[in-house]
Amino acid sequence: MPNTPPLTYPGSPATPASPLTSPASGHAEGVSNEEFRAAMSRLASGVVLVTAQEPPLDPDDPLAPRGEDVGMTATAFMSVSLDPPLVLVSLREGSRMDDLLDEQPLWAVSVLAESQRHIAGRFAMKGRVSDRLLFADIPYVRGEATGAPLAGGALATLECRTEQRVPAGDHTLVIGRVLTAALPSADGGPLAYFRGRYRQLG
Repeated sequence: MPNTPPLTYPGSPATPASPLTSPASGHAEGVSNEEFRAAMSRLASGVVLVTAQEPPLDPDDPLAPRGEDVGMTATAFMSVSLDPPLVLVSLREGSRMDDLLDEQPLWAVSVLAESQRHIAGRFAMKGRVSDRLLFADIPYVRGEATGAPLAGGALATLECRTEQRVPAGDHTLVIGRVLTAALPSADGGPLAYFRGRYRQLG
């Protein structure tokens, strides 16, 4: 399932001034995981494919083979700054992508089109097969700046270099400087995620 943004909100007027513990979640603020998830599901989000390539086993050897391509679906993705161009993606702490981007500063984002729902679903599966098989029949090109796969037919692609990693609850916020930006496909609308389902606009 795509990432849910690790956002917090100030208490409503009905929230007591003193912290209360919710039996359902243990959160001091008194909101359960289910309540929070339901509220955030009403926020429509775009869907992106985040990709990176594992670094070579021997970084000092230019001929050393590189590792596997890794990909994940994300909805918690946003622009942060125009000058310099920065974007942010939220990764579940301890996930394969989080661990990879802790050692690999180069990564890429493909903004998925409404016709690419199958790609989003494939890379969001739990207990999925190896990433090599997931990429096997998906058209892509390699980014010149990062070497990461860029999905063919995406509405936009961005190549990034990590500038900052910020721990945030059970997620890591990764802020990246945009190295390249392209618009591979001008056709079709965006793939959206709303109330736990992939949607099309209109």
